[in-house]
Amino acid sequence: MKGITPQQTVEHYENFPVGSFLLPKQYRPAVAVVYHVARYADDLADEGDASSAERLAALDECSAELQRIARGEPALTLRFQALAPVVAKYAIPLQLFEDLFSAFRQDVIKTRYQDFGEVIDYCRRSANPVGRILLHIFGQTDSRQLALSDGICSALQLVNFWQDVAIDWQKDRVYLPQDDLQRFGVTEADLAKGIASPAFKQLMSFECDRARRMLRAGSPLGVQLLGRVGLEIRTIVLAADRVLSKIKLAQYDVFNARPTLTRGDWPNILWQALKSGITKKA
Repeated sequence: MKGITPQQTVEHYENFPVGSFLLPKQYRPAVAVVYHVARYADDLADEGDASSAERLAALDECSAELQRIARGEPALTLRFQALAPVVAKYAIPLQLFEDLFSAFRQDVIKTRYQDFGEVIDYCRRSANPVGRILLHIFGQTDSRQLALSDGICSALQLVNFWQDVAIDWQKDRVYLPQDDLQRFGVTEADLAKGIASPAFKQLMSFECDRARRMLRAGSPLGVQLLGRVGLEIRTIVLAADRVLSKIKLAQYDVFNARPTLTRGDWPNILWQALKSGITKKA
């Protein structure tokens, strides 16, 4: 695990403090290793100027490393060598990592989503496995907790999509469902212009409200899990909710006002996270 720190992970995970100092120290090394692997694989799909074939080949090698771990063979790279003992210690299903890799492969070859169901299927593989892996590390894996985690993680992915509409457009990716674009009368030409028209604002209001409902539906997990683990989850949920509020305050103009959480946001978010934990216990 040498050279892998939780701070590296937090700096690359925009807005949401997964793996932050809020977690108990005993979990941080394992969480850092997991995020290092996930972020590396995600960057293979997104970063640099590699061809699609090169990206897919690199992701296939990540899957090959998982297969070596499954067979009890030594991994070839340091990041997967670090992952093997974490997987063994916490009994983490390797399929969760393979689900992540499949989503990253999809990012290389799929740039449009016909309906919300397709988007959620992507979230099921791109985001939900992360929450499930964390719950294995925390030793909290009953079916109810896993379901709540899935709701939070899918919502977090949606929040990232909606705040990054302009950025994704530059990558020729549109995660806004095609049938929703048609329903609200928004075209890809409108996205290319980068103008938050009344129709676009109505579309974004609809998508953000849907993400917020999912986020809040999963939020009971933050009070079911005790101590600093629960505090971290409540903080993540409140941070995502705050991003959605900022999108609304910007009148859904994510082309010219991408929402970010500033230092001024965090004291209130942390206070609300602490207070909600106390209130629910009372």
